[in-house]
Amino acid sequence: MSKITIAIDGFSSTGKSTLAKQLAKELGYVYVDTGAMYRAITLFAMRNSFIGNGEERLEDLVKLLPKINLRFVPNAELGFSEMYLNDENVEKEIRTMQVSKFVSRVAEIEQVRYKLVEMQKNMGKEKGIVMDGRDIGTVVFPDAELKVFMTASPQARATRRYKELLDRGEDVLYKDVLENVEKRDFIDSHREFSPLRKAKDAIEFDNSDMGLKEQFERLLSIADRFIEKV
Repeated sequence: MSKITIAIDGFSSTGKSTLAKQLAKELGYVYVDTGAMYRAITLFAMRNSFIGNGEERLEDLVKLLPKINLRFVPNAELGFSEMYLNDENVEKEIRTMQVSKFVSRVAEIEQVRYKLVEMQKNMGKEKGIVMDGRDIGTVVFPDAELKVFMTASPQARATRRYKELLDRGEDVLYKDVLENVEKRDFIDSHREFSPLRKAKDAIEFDNSDMGLKEQFERLLSIADRFIEKV
């Protein structure tokens, strides 16, 4: 059976990565979490004081982009690949609220998007891939056979993110998480380069009131239909 390219876009905290990961595993496809790539560069910027602590020296980040090496390394025990930044496993650190605060700002930078989009396009040359992010169906894989645009109310997404952060042991307030979700929505949708938007031929998938099992079963059913067409 021929393989296809599956592009999953949508707002932050809609569960894109969780669903994309499950779908790729079920189909035997490669999974790529592009959000992890932007988060890793954001972490690099924070560590070097290019952003955060009231400072913003993003021109210095751009100068160092050629020295940033990103790669996904499979973890057999976890069942998915983890993000490595310059040979350091940063999977846990990039998921913190601190990184979330600045990732949309870093993702606005044209040179950052250019670097990562080129990497992402190369990853999908052989098809058989599930990739999630903000501009996968519009910029990275505009010819993808299946495009999904995930959405949910800001409150539903903030609640999920809040519980996730608490489970990881972070000390956060719900109001701060909701504010971050709404701020990221605005930045992602209004940035100059590769803004978040639904591709014309994408299937809108609102999971505000769905559990994980229902979401996965519905998405798998959609994917199976598109794969059968090839």
